[in-house]
Amino acid sequence: MFMKARQLIDLAAEHYAERDVERIKQAVQFSTKAHEGQMRASGDPYIQHCFKVAETLIDWRLDSNSVIAGLLHDSVEDSGVSLLSLEELFGKDVAFLVDGVTKVGVARAGMADISTYLPQTRDNLSKLLVAVSHDLRVLLIKLADRLHNLQTLQYLSPAKQRKIARESLEVFAPLADRLGIGRLRLQIEELAYAYVDPAEYSRLKKLIKKRLGKSHRKLAKTRQEVEKTLTDTGIPHTMDGRIKSVYSLHKKLRKVNGDIERVYDLIALRIIVENKNQCYQVLGILHGLYQPMLTKIKDYIAAPKPNGYQSLHTTVLTPEEQIVEFQIRTQTMHERAERGLAASFYYNEQKVTNNYVDRSASELPRNLQWITKLQMLTDRLQSGERLKGGELAVDLFADRIFVYSPKGDIFDLPEGSYPLDFAFAVHSDIAVHAFAVRINGKIAPFNRKLQNGDIIQVETKRTSNPKSDWLNWAKTARARQKIRQFLAKQP
Repeated sequence: MFMKARQLIDLAAEHYAERDVERIKQAVQFSTKAHEGQMRASGDPYIQHCFKVAETLIDWRLDSNSVIAGLLHDSVEDSGVSLLSLEELFGKDVAFLVDGVTKVGVARAGMADISTYLPQTRDNLSKLLVAVSHDLRVLLIKLADRLHNLQTLQYLSPAKQRKIARESLEVFAPLADRLGIGRLRLQIEELAYAYVDPAEYSRLKKLIKKRLGKSHRKLAKTRQEVEKTLTDTGIPHTMDGRIKSVYSLHKKLRKVNGDIERVYDLIALRIIVENKNQCYQVLGILHGLYQPMLTKIKDYIAAPKPNGYQSLHTTVLTPEEQIVEFQIRTQTMHERAERGLAASFYYNEQKVTNNYVDRSASELPRNLQWITKLQMLTDRLQSGERLKGGELAVDLFADRIFVYSPKGDIFDLPEGSYPLDFAFAVHSDIAVHAFAVRINGKIAPFNRKLQNGDIIQVETKRTSNPKSDWLNWAKTARARQKIRQFLAKQP
């Protein structure tokens, strides 16, 4: 045990100032004593779990207070340690973070199964909001905690394995994705899916291996051709391959009716360059070498995904009739895709400012502005205000898309939204008089689902009002609530 503690402290010393390392060392000693005699289902001392959570938080480059809170995150709930004692020893910030993680655990304990785990009731949602909304680090500590629990899931009963795995797929993996931590999302999905559907997991893993065996030689030739061309052109770069994860393949197959031949990105070649201009240069070079599939070109640099992900994607057809996807990005974009803007960049930039220390309302990056919505709801709940059901249905775990107004304003909507969802996001007075809609300059029906990057213009007429069938063409809680309110007032 002493060896593991020493290793953790040595790791911390590589990334934090001497004063912070001393505080982390103190937290190691405190947590070890608090969990003395407690064991995990694996038979290991419980403190090893705390060490693994802290190690993950160091890897994500969170601030030292987050690492300390990771070491202490179960001390209040499992060891009877008081928050006051934590505050006296480690400061208000650490106590605040531990309290937040503890409240998430309490909220989860009150939810009997996965159908009620997603926050659907006022009480459970308010607990979750109060726990997480004022500091993203609480969420990140809980994600690190969940990752290690998944890594040791084999020691639990089959019933607990399935429950934890399922809620991990349906809640924690999408949450990691919303925070832009792509590497963590993949880790959670792969670990969890193996328990949720072990037979299908095994089948898809064999299918991937079989497909890769057939295409490996052709792909190696394509990679060599691209490497040589980029080197000859004088563009500094690194290049590697990315194999689609089992769970990602499972989701993709559902979209293409199970046809593996329509999955073009089973393996992708990733090219990392120095700057944005070189990204577009490489794209042009690839299209000069191979035939591009025009419908498969995606520019996530000009229009990032809602979680901040940036990259150029293109799918090409080689002379050997092999379909290959390329991803092109800078090193900074790659780091953000792997580690997450919230974990690696936002807090590193903000932690030395007064706003960060005070947790005041400094403006979040655009892709994290959904957090502000949670903060506003939390403040209203804490003030005793009774909120309506529609307001509480926060689309926290939904896949998101970015759409635009004709003036270039960006709106963040759940995937599968309709023009009316956009209209109500802009303004209710506009939405209730919606007469027609133009998407990318062309008239479109109200039942046309929006796509990432669509430009939407709502045309109004004072005599036009919501009709009952509008509920079939609205996905967001706000739009459906406003439509129902208008219909209820009609004679």
